[in-house]
Amino acid sequence: MSEEHFKSVISHAKEYGFVFLSSEIYDGLAAVYDYGQNGVELKKNIREYWWKSMVQLHENIVGVDASIFMAPDVWKASGHVDGFSDPMIDNKDSKKRYRADVLIEDFQEKYRVKNQKEITKAKKRFGEDFDLEQFVATNPNITRNNAKIEAIDERLKEGLESGNLHLVKELIEELEIACPLSGSKNWTDVRQFNLMYSTQMSATDGDNKIYLRPETAQGIFVNYLNVQKTGRMKLPFGIAQTGKAFRNEIVARQFIMRMKEFEQMEMQFFVTPGQEMEWYKHWKSHRMKWHLNLGIDERKYRFHDHIKLAHYANAAVDIEFDFPFGFKEVEGIHSRTDFDLKQHELATGKKLQYFDHEKNESYVPYVVETSIGLDRMFLVLMSNALQTEDLGDGQTRTVLKLPPALSPFQCAILPLVKKDGLPELAKKIMRDLSLDFNCYYEEKDSIGKRYRRQDAIGTPICITVDHDSVNDQAVTIRYRDTMNQMRVSLSELHETIEKEVSMKALLKGLI
Repeated sequence: MSEEHFKSVISHAKEYGFVFLSSEIYDGLAAVYDYGQNGVELKKNIREYWWKSMVQLHENIVGVDASIFMAPDVWKASGHVDGFSDPMIDNKDSKKRYRADVLIEDFQEKYRVKNQKEITKAKKRFGEDFDLEQFVATNPNITRNNAKIEAIDERLKEGLESGNLHLVKELIEELEIACPLSGSKNWTDVRQFNLMYSTQMSATDGDNKIYLRPETAQGIFVNYLNVQKTGRMKLPFGIAQTGKAFRNEIVARQFIMRMKEFEQMEMQFFVTPGQEMEWYKHWKSHRMKWHLNLGIDERKYRFHDHIKLAHYANAAVDIEFDFPFGFKEVEGIHSRTDFDLKQHELATGKKLQYFDHEKNESYVPYVVETSIGLDRMFLVLMSNALQTEDLGDGQTRTVLKLPPALSPFQCAILPLVKKDGLPELAKKIMRDLSLDFNCYYEEKDSIGKRYRRQDAIGTPICITVDHDSVNDQAVTIRYRDTMNQMRVSLSELHETIEKEVSMKALLKGLI
């Protein structure tokens, strides 16, 4: 994929009612977006797929919906007030601000791209006899590139973990990293910027500052004991939540990739101390399976272990997707140890422990976290699904090949003409199908133009009601991906659509 493809994704998202710039008639608000009529349906379906896969398919995972506002001491105890920041650097010539660690990681990506080119050439040369593991271990160019990546990792880690940010700047200068816009290497010092948004709870109290939550996890932790006791939950068990989070992103770029207001889907899994790494590996594997179950090419995904661990973690990995602008994080899996619950214990003086009847002792559980950005997953699907196909004779079509179960509409009902009783029959079919599927009704323009519009918003099945339908009680269905058509009786229509677009069929791939 390329930047040109990314521009096409952005243009398509606006043109077809998926994503709009917030407050656009007032010239918009930077890094804040609204979801349009088709985008909100796609977003809802992604959320449903995640929720059903995490809660419905796991008897030991339940959900909560914690409030956005919480006592300010929550964020003091969690470490966010003092330590939730990004290392930023400014280019003096372009006046643009960048995350220093991201600049370095993007530089490292050049070596990974070189490695992939070596692998691609070797695959062509050796064919079926190609041994990827052996090739990576023995190829001198790949070995050399990996050594450079590891050396940079070590130096970046040293600078970030020690807090000596001048070491990070020195690394940027030694690597001769230039501003992507100006090409200049004239950098400021690296500084930390806190990402928390604060506001006032009331206009009358004295010290009444509160925060817009920068993550949803703490809402789970402060409700851990409530859920454990009222649900009679036994370890291991999980608590899932979806909801808005807010971060003062200094560098907000790449459309909805990084926003000031976004939605998370996350699950905190509470385990017996000593078992956290076993469960960490389990959820790492399971979450990648969730992604690949959508039919996306596994080559577009990779794991990326964290160089610098968060203050609460003893292991962390990102699931990255190959966006048009390169591999970027979509989801994180973290082993959070017992940090959060212990911090809230210290801050409140209240025990947040689990009584283990088998061991006859109480202890603070360890936690394994899976956290995925809903907006980023939305962008994954849009980037992966948008295609332009050559139909021959100089004709093309733009089609959004979304997983059918996640498409904004599962089917479109299209009367061939606006007369002869066809609209009436079409609307009756729509009323029947709307009980189970999200249906789109359209009767304007030629049937060909309507097919193209439905292709562009990702509708997997179009149902054409023609003059024969009145007599034979059958319709013509057209499949988005193949453009194949077949005649289906009205009595079999529901079953035919269900087979193609069912969320149930999608979830079966995870069992």
